[in-house]
Amino acid sequence: MASYAIDIENRQESKSNRSERSAQTVARFEIKFYQILNAVGERVAPLPIFARDVERVRQFYKAIYETRAFDKKAVSLQRRGQLGTYASSLGQEAIGVATGSAMLEHDVLLVAYREYGAQFLRGVTMTEILLYWGGNEQGMNFRRAHKDFPICVPIASQAPHAVGVAYAMKLRGEKRVAVCVLGDGATSKGDFYEAINAAGTWQLPVVFIINNNGWAISQPRHQQCYAETLAQKAFAAGFDGEQVDGDDVIALHERIALAIEKARTGGGPTLIEALTYRLCDHTTADDASRYRSKEELNQHQQNEPLRRLRIYLAGQGEWSQHDETQLQKECRQKVEEAVDKYLNTPPQPAESMFDYLYHSLPEGLQEQRREVVKWSRQQ
Repeated sequence: MASYAIDIENRQESKSNRSERSAQTVARFEIKFYQILNAVGERVAPLPIFARDVERVRQFYKAIYETRAFDKKAVSLQRRGQLGTYASSLGQEAIGVATGSAMLEHDVLLVAYREYGAQFLRGVTMTEILLYWGGNEQGMNFRRAHKDFPICVPIASQAPHAVGVAYAMKLRGEKRVAVCVLGDGATSKGDFYEAINAAGTWQLPVVFIINNNGWAISQPRHQQCYAETLAQKAFAAGFDGEQVDGDDVIALHERIALAIEKARTGGGPTLIEALTYRLCDHTTADDASRYRSKEELNQHQQNEPLRRLRIYLAGQGEWSQHDETQLQKECRQKVEEAVDKYLNTPPQPAESMFDYLYHSLPEGLQEQRREVVKWSRQQ
């Protein structure tokens, strides 16, 4: 019995050795991380050409500040009962600003519910965003950015939409790009995997940007996915993936712009994982203090994009307290004007809930609509 066991071990070892000798590496992948400004506003890589234009960088700062000013007011409106549940973008504004500033007007933006910075740069108004979160679907009927998709609340469903849009662009021979922004939690959904698989197979003009803010509601990143990065998921679909410091608007703009240009010129899709942090609750219906510590929050507050860019600009002698005070005044006025317009918009009639889903309302819903109209007249 002993000699038989030794013989088995020898044969197993011999088989293992043969397997190692016959194995060949058929593919290798690596994830690159891009950063230009570190957490304390120091330049750690050469500035891209566009960032040597100081006014361009100042505009980035103003756009981030304006987005944050709007965000703060929207949360205040919700707390006062003047707005429905609202999803804040606090700490993540650089992703939206970099995305919106890198796109061309005729491109198409497909977002979740934190990319206000991108939407504002694309021509969506603050009032339209407030109308949407206030329950008025006309808020997504954008007056200017009418080809961009509305806010997408169902997780990851905008990813297949982006593939459909990009496929149409390719089919028509258009030099346009679909840009899809989604959260880290969305990358665990089947919609996402199906979308990137199709995008890679058909080599579509689409860019996927992951807002990796560390949390999918109360689920931390490390409990969602065991992969070392989310960017590496692109390789399974046959295209490039990379990580970028999501609090560094300069690095973000450069990498997103390059990915968009690559897609526009026939180079296929790219996946960008933007590493940032959600400094706010998931939405105003959430209390993040139940599942994360104050120490963690305080640590990440030191990295946030507005503070970082202000330190950099001030260090270059390109931003002063006078500039800050003037910007505060301008943003406060702009936000208040948008709020006044929102609050003074007549509410839609109750029956309008039936008006935006079907081209021809099914018979059963027609009866319900008549009942709602009858009820409304009695109020």
